[in-house]
Amino acid sequence: MSTNLTPAGWNHLYSGKVRDLFEPASPATDVAGAGDAMLLVASDRVSAYDYVLSPGIPGKGEVLTRLSLWWFDKLGVPNHLVASHAEGERGHAALPPEIAERAMLVKKLDMFPVEAVVRGYLTGSGWKEYEQNGTVCDIPLPSGLQNGDRLPEPLYTPAWKAPLGEHDENISFERTVELIGEEDAAAIRDLALSIYAKAASTAESRGLILADTKFEFGRDPETGEIALADEVLTPDSSRYWDANAWTSGETPEQRMASFDKQIVRNWLTENWNMTGTPPELPPEIIERTANRYRELLERVTGN
Repeated sequence: MSTNLTPAGWNHLYSGKVRDLFEPASPATDVAGAGDAMLLVASDRVSAYDYVLSPGIPGKGEVLTRLSLWWFDKLGVPNHLVASHAEGERGHAALPPEIAERAMLVKKLDMFPVEAVVRGYLTGSGWKEYEQNGTVCDIPLPSGLQNGDRLPEPLYTPAWKAPLGEHDENISFERTVELIGEEDAAAIRDLALSIYAKAASTAESRGLILADTKFEFGRDPETGEIALADEVLTPDSSRYWDANAWTSGETPEQRMASFDKQIVRNWLTENWNMTGTPPELPPEIIERTANRYRELLERVTGN
């Protein structure tokens, strides 16, 4: 299982719920082709409801990294990877061997404090709000929808990225404009909707439904270009369902056969009152989640 130990030749900058960020320890650090790039390492940590849980999911960091790299290659939009980490030039010689399979060499970006969330289906917190108010993030929806239904059109529902230990906060597009300006707010919204549409179509061709996802963007300080960053379309940042199960399922649980950490969320909901320290995940939940992550990787990438 992965740890957050600092690789040789790198200095630790920051740890999030799942990822650890490092910078070269000195200009002499051998990071071929990376320039002043940073090292973004996906751990096996798993989070739910804004809590980091214990223990982690074995192999999870590698699955997240491999999926992100695959999607960055396919999407055709600017992203944070340095040239030496592009498809076919993975640049493993520049990566510490102990973390090479779960790390990315990335550019330094000026990150926007907004998560670009796109929802194509009614589920999760959106379903709970719809049950009460007929809305999702205060956006009115038609009456009569059921848990797991496809929305009339994908919804863009941004969130403010809270510091570690605090809860992310759903915000309106107007609030996004206040935070980052109208031009950037509109650009991020349009990019997120466009990427979701392409990814959902790709997932559909593999018998999967991309129910919802979140993206993060930053500005390249050298070019001024907005770039896709962090992870992308992984089971940590997205809900994937089995398309056949969605068509034939009778109950919400049958209908939304998930390839993500919904197994963890469901277990926590049933076994924890959301106060104090979360309980440790049992071995069977860890194993089931790890298997679903690996199966998703195989179905999306074909290997």
